[in-house]
Amino acid sequence: MALRLLHPPRKPSSILQNFARYHDYVRLATQGGVIRVPLVSSKVIGIANSRGNRSHQEDFYAFATLALDPEELRISVKKFHGIDWDPKMVGDAFSGQVVFVGIYDGHGGSAVSQYLRQELHGIFESVDKTAIPELFAWIKELGGYFKRFKGGALAPWTQNTENTPPLDLEARATEAFFEVDRNLSTDKVSQTCGATASVALLHSLDAPATPFFSAETLALTVAHCGDTRVLLCSTDGGQVVPMTETHHADAHVETIRLRRMMGSSLITDSFGESRWMGALSNTRCLGDLRYKKFGVTPEPQVKTKLLEGKNWAYLVFVSDGVSSILSDEEVVDLARDARDT
Repeated sequence: MALRLLHPPRKPSSILQNFARYHDYVRLATQGGVIRVPLVSSKVIGIANSRGNRSHQEDFYAFATLALDPEELRISVKKFHGIDWDPKMVGDAFSGQVVFVGIYDGHGGSAVSQYLRQELHGIFESVDKTAIPELFAWIKELGGYFKRFKGGALAPWTQNTENTPPLDLEARATEAFFEVDRNLSTDKVSQTCGATASVALLHSLDAPATPFFSAETLALTVAHCGDTRVLLCSTDGGQVVPMTETHHADAHVETIRLRRMMGSSLITDSFGESRWMGALSNTRCLGDLRYKKFGVTPEPQVKTKLLEGKNWAYLVFVSDGVSSILSDEEVVDLARDARDT
């Protein structure tokens, strides 16, 4: 299964972190040993990129292969798919291998989307449960909406991490997204600049190990904030399965969340588009820190799906510059005809 990323059209953040474990290739076992397949190959991940009539690009993407705790992966597979996956069956070289792909749609500038391109995959790989109580204390200090926030997927670890289970992928994604906002909180630009984020994690469950693009059984986890799209294309007539929802204030899931906690601050502009606080299209995003206390959260919506490789052709990531014009079916049709050489 191939991946295709489509998106139209800050200075780099001063908060830089260095992580050494992630890499830009995926390991593949052969009879002669282990080989490395570069993710940048168009036969693995294809990219179409245009800034349209903008003077500069505000949208970015990133991909990497992460090394995660195999026990976390085992717990996630059991929790979301009811499968007893044994990391020992694939060996140490492959048991923690997960491919990470993200698409980031900037608004108000490119500061946050550029930061996500550079840092999110490293942050995702490096977070751990021992940092959650301190992170949760910072979240509560945001006030407003977050005064009543109970921690969501982080709830088991917000007070004490001793004798608690390892993180699963939903909790890891939630911690990583909130950690981004905490890192950006010292950056003045990020007060009024933000980005949506859709991240997919692809974890092969085959034994012997196979890379995601040739896996017979693949665990897909999508962590999502905003209005970018992640679309699965079936080999059965090109049917589309969306893995993300649109996080606008008038969307059903967001209407319930925001009205329960904040009442209504939805304003329709002169173009007929709904805006939260009269300013924002997206009510979940990273950055836009001045709006956090009003309910704009970086907490990702996480969806999972167990894929049988023979039933799925490819996965498409697309920002709203495309999806606001084309339907999901049209996007998938265009991706089907894209060159892969």
